[in-house]
Parts: sequence; structure tokens; C-alpha cells
Amino acid sequence: MDVLTQVALGKPVWMWLAFLSVVVVLLALDLGVLHRKAKPIGARESLVLSAGYLTVGLAFGAWVWSELGRQAGLEYVTGFLVEKSLAMDNVFVIASIFAAFAVPAAYQHRVLFWGILGVIVLRAIMIGAGAALVANFEWVLLLFAGFLVIAGLKMLFSKAGHGDPRDNPAYRWLAGHLRLTDGFEGGRFFVRRTPPGGTRPLLYATPLFLALVMIELADVVFAVDSVPAIFAITTDPYIVFTSNIFAILGLRALYFALAALTERFAYLKTALALLLVFIGGKVFVAEAMGWEKFPAPVSLGVTAALLAGGVLYSMWRTRRTPLPA
Repeated sequence: MDVLTQVALGKPVWMWLAFLSVVVVLLALDLGVLHRKAKPIGARESLVLSAGYLTVGLAFGAWVWSELGRQAGLEYVTGFLVEKSLAMDNVFVIASIFAAFAVPAAYQHRVLFWGILGVIVLRAIMIGAGAALVANFEWVLLLFAGFLVIAGLKMLFSKAGHGDPRDNPAYRWLAGHLRLTDGFEGGRFFVRRTPPGGTRPLLYATPLFLALVMIELADVVFAVDSVPAIFAITTDPYIVFTSNIFAILGLRALYFALAALTERFAYLKTALALLLVFIGGKVFVAEAMGWEKFPAPVSLGVTAALLAGGVLYSMWRTRRTPLPA
């Protein structure tokens, strides 16, 4: 049998290679061509990049639709929208991390690029584990559903902000166990320095590395919401992984457009909370009560309506807030 036609996680190997090829090309184009030199990214460039990533992600969804059918295509688009929306809250956390560590604008893209690579690996591990659990223990979907409902209600009624990342126990542990430079060393994560009174150079971490670690840890927290959410939409590992990764790839570009506009999206969090409750609730309806599963077009319609409502209401309520210069 041809290796490319062999099945891996429910899909032919060639489909996985097609997906990975698109991801590699996007990353190579981004870092190797468009951003070879460290420089700040303006809002205009960020919006263009975001539109490009959004177009590629939706185009891949159209390809999924043509190859796997209407149901798979709708599930991909729904998962893509959910993950993209949850990632917007992640953008605000990243903004607080960069502010806390005073990361220069010219180096933020580098941190986000390597951060996204780490996120892809972490999501692959979590999605693989989730797929194995769902395949062997179908009742795990009910646990995911319950978690989503609780997480949504907690998000809905929580008034607390994201807090200072330097209060995180992980940060305090790293700061206490790593040799750290006093300031940034260009775009480098590590440098070699000879300490006072020393005879040989030692490896030192820079504040840029700490910012990278905190971004990775923040994504682990967000993945606890997003991975169960996508499994509540579809249990197909290919749809789960591709929709997640294409949404995440645009996170870096989206950051530079939205980081300065956090106040304009004040009610998006409410929409996300309601969306998590809806996703978890529809799984209970289908699994626990034995009712007919929600049609994919209905799930997509509710998802789009909630997110659009959250964005539009936020923009209307904050219409008098001046835009950043």
C-alpha cells in the first residue's frame, strides 16, 4: 500500500502532509521573508497579516468541505471561529505579559513566533490525548461538557482581571532558579556572560525568555477551555487539530491589531462565556438526555451570532472611547 494513502488518526497520510505543508510555508514566509529583521509591527500591517491568515484558514475549511463533505466543513468552520474567538482573550493576556516585562515592540514578534511554535506542539499533545480518551471512553465528552458549562459560568460572573504575570508562582520559581540578565540583549533569549569574580562564561536567560515562558504557560491555561470546546463540536482528530492550529497561527498577527484596543472589546468576554455554556449544554442534550444531536448549521449559526453580538455590542457601548494614536 502506498504510504501516502495509509490512514493515520482517521485520515490518509497525504491529508496530514498537505496540512503540515501549508503551516510550514506560512511560518517560513512570516519569519524568513516578511520579518527577517526585528522591527515593530504597526496596526495596518497587523490587520493585513490577520486578514491573510483568516483567508488561508477559511480556504482550508473550503478544501475540507470539498474533500470530506458538508458536515466536516461546517464543523471545521465552527471550530475555527470558536478557537479564534477564545484566542482573542489570549491576546489580552499576552498584552499584559509584554507590559509587565516591558518587552520592546521590536522584539515582540520574535517572542510570539517562537511562542506559537511551542503552542502548536502543546496543542498537538493535548489534542492527541483528548482524541485517545474520547475514542476509548465516550463518557469523557460529558466531563468536557460539564467543564465547559462551569468555565463559561465562571467567566460570565468573574469580575477579576488577568492580574500581574509576575505574581504567578511559575514566574517566581523561574526568577529564583535561573541566572538572569538585568536587561534585554537584543532579540536573544540566552547570552553567555562571565559573572563577577568568575573565570568562565555562564549561560544567562534574558527577560525575553521569561516572557516567552509565561506566554506558553498562559496558552496551557487557555487550552484547558479550547480543547474541550472543539471536542464538543467534533471528535474528528483532523478537524480538531487543523481548525485549532489555523486559528492559532493568526494569533500573532491579531495581537498587534488588538492589543491597543482591549477596552473596545469589553463585552466579548460575555459572548465567549455564553458560547462555552452553549457548547457544553448541547453536548449534555445530545449525550446525557439521548436527544438528537444539534445540526452543524445550527451550531455554526449560534456561534456566529453570539460572537458577532459580543463584538458589535462592545463597539457600540465603547463608541465614545477614543482610538489609540
